[in-house]
Amino acid sequence: MQEQIEKIKQHALQEIASAEDAKGLDEARVKYLGKKGELTLILRGMGGISPEERPVIGSLVNQVRDELETSIKERENYFENAELEKKLLTENLDVTMPSKKIDLGSVHPITQIINDVKEIFIGMGYEIADGPEVELATYNFDKLNTPPDHPARDIQDTFYITDDIVLRSQTSPVQARVMENQKPPIKVICPGAVYRSDSVDATHSPVFHQIEGLVIDRKISMADLKGTLEMFTKKCLGEKTQIRFRPHHFPFTEPSAEADVSCFVCGGKGCRVCKGEGWIELLGCGMVHPNVLRNCGIDPKEYSGFAFGFGVERIAMAKFGIDDMRLLYENDVRFLKQF
Repeated sequence: MQEQIEKIKQHALQEIASAEDAKGLDEARVKYLGKKGELTLILRGMGGISPEERPVIGSLVNQVRDELETSIKERENYFENAELEKKLLTENLDVTMPSKKIDLGSVHPITQIINDVKEIFIGMGYEIADGPEVELATYNFDKLNTPPDHPARDIQDTFYITDDIVLRSQTSPVQARVMENQKPPIKVICPGAVYRSDSVDATHSPVFHQIEGLVIDRKISMADLKGTLEMFTKKCLGEKTQIRFRPHHFPFTEPSAEADVSCFVCGGKGCRVCKGEGWIELLGCGMVHPNVLRNCGIDPKEYSGFAFGFGVERIAMAKFGIDDMRLLYENDVRFLKQF
């Protein structure tokens, strides 16, 4: 039996070595290692061998199988290398030929603004915070000191999924979640999509984007807020940009303010962009209301903070001179190519 196995091995190695192509090599593999191959038949006939010889014959057959498989693999590699060399000799590529024109897209204006704002605030030591767009009313309203009878909670202003679940109307709920889960000091901005029940027109959309900022620490004052916003507007809209505060009311800040920036087109003289006023309304801001701090587990006697928020579309429209918000969503390539 051992002599028979040795003969099979020698014949198989000769046929593998003399195979002229992959087809001939596969035929040799099937002949000796296939289901009905010569080596396989010996294994199937092990039942007729004495118990003493079975381990010896079995080990020898496995050894021969390994040798044949190694030889087949080496021959396959030989054919692959030969084919590659043939291609390198016969196939030529003219690297001087002009390539096909590839139309490249560009970053959407809204994404540009978000990325620019992120870069500015990260440079000021802020972190990026994110949260769910389908939000609990508790975080969207209650923790932000918005009373049950506030107009913002009406179904004419907010999209309700259930009585307790809404599409967030601002990114402020992210601030509440951060304050609950992170001890001061806190410095975050919260970019993302928000939803309000507005009719679509040149300046309104039921879906738009906001970026809100939050700072909580000891001895934070209105001066810190103004300095932060001055630095941001100069970096975002130009070094000559001026900022002014106008008193306002927000339930989650006290005191509160609307912040305007000097028109970066006319420098405050009055033009089409600023509608002749010299100023452009940019964002809302203020000192975080003590009730909001208390609702989120922060002691207002020990910590204070400021918050601000603005619409990304408003920044984009002001910065790029866009007079109709709908242009940002219509995916008109002619419009988007300008950016």
